[in-house]
Amino acid sequence: MREVGCPEEDLFSFLSSKRREDLGYRHILSSMCTPPHPVAARAHALFLETNLGDPGLFPGTAALEELLVRRLGALMHHPGAGGYATSGGTESNIQALRIAKKQKPVKFPNVVVPASSHFSFQKAGDILGLEIRTAPLDARFRMDMEGLDDLIDQNTVALVGIVGTTEYGMVDPVAALSDVALDRDVFLHVDAAFGGMVVPFLDRPVPFDFQLPGVDSISVDPHKMGMSTIPAGCLLVRDPDSFACLNVDTPYLTVKRECTLAGTRPGAPVAAAFAVLEYLGMDGMRAVVAGCMENARRLIEGMETLGCPRAVTPDVNVATFSCERAPAGWRVSRTRNGHMRIVCMPHVTRDVVEKFLEDMGNLNA
Repeated sequence: MREVGCPEEDLFSFLSSKRREDLGYRHILSSMCTPPHPVAARAHALFLETNLGDPGLFPGTAALEELLVRRLGALMHHPGAGGYATSGGTESNIQALRIAKKQKPVKFPNVVVPASSHFSFQKAGDILGLEIRTAPLDARFRMDMEGLDDLIDQNTVALVGIVGTTEYGMVDPVAALSDVALDRDVFLHVDAAFGGMVVPFLDRPVPFDFQLPGVDSISVDPHKMGMSTIPAGCLLVRDPDSFACLNVDTPYLTVKRECTLAGTRPGAPVAAAFAVLEYLGMDGMRAVVAGCMENARRLIEGMETLGCPRAVTPDVNVATFSCERAPAGWRVSRTRNGHMRIVCMPHVTRDVVEKFLEDMGNLNA
């Protein structure tokens, strides 16, 4: 640390130089995040100093968190869902499995996840002392229900289904998982961190949420397709009372018990997430999702014309290809199977798609 402070002009000149080293989103095709909507940025700035870890000091911000949970709960067909704003899918997934483990105390707990599950479940297993059992995928990169019964035993505390898998953009057969969860009396968590803000706005959304009776909890991230500022996730539970098993005493705060994982929790991204939902409404979100899905369709069509076949037809706006190279200057990623992966977020506009296809064509010329 400096002995004498740095002049403001020099400081921000340095900070600006560091910011210029960051990549611009226009050429980033691998991210499940996107520049925040302008109303999100404006709302975020209004709530910079708010801390939901001590909600009695910020009752207005706490009320916004309740409204956000109510809006997302209604979107998931359960306006009375319990929930709170998290830092994102990783925290939400860990907390869901904490609840599942506490509700079924066994000596050697295990959780069954699909092979496509996010790496946060490995973290959860390590932190919570859970054996993570992996179910294979079918030919379309969805959880294979064949043999699932063999992975479940008396020590299974939770099943997990994914809505919008990170690598291939697929939706697991959650309806079938719901039936299994009810039949085997096992907690079912749905990781919809990405797809939770996509599938409800599709023309023919597949059931995945609380309308299925076996679903106990859902994670959804407004900082992805919800275009909020980072970090903005949300954990929703069917039974609001299920959070009680996570409570710890907080005697010196304005609330005397808290169930959240983090102590200090920023209110600004909560306000930003709520602002986007209110500003766009269902119609606006449908338009955003429709545009992203159409751009994914155009990308797939163009790539196949160039001789790069799709790995699978995705359920959401993630496209994958059998393709060895990408043009210079573009950031794509690779799945564990080696497929090129592109996420058609709102910043990946039709012009961006066409420019990428042009550069791909020149690469292959």
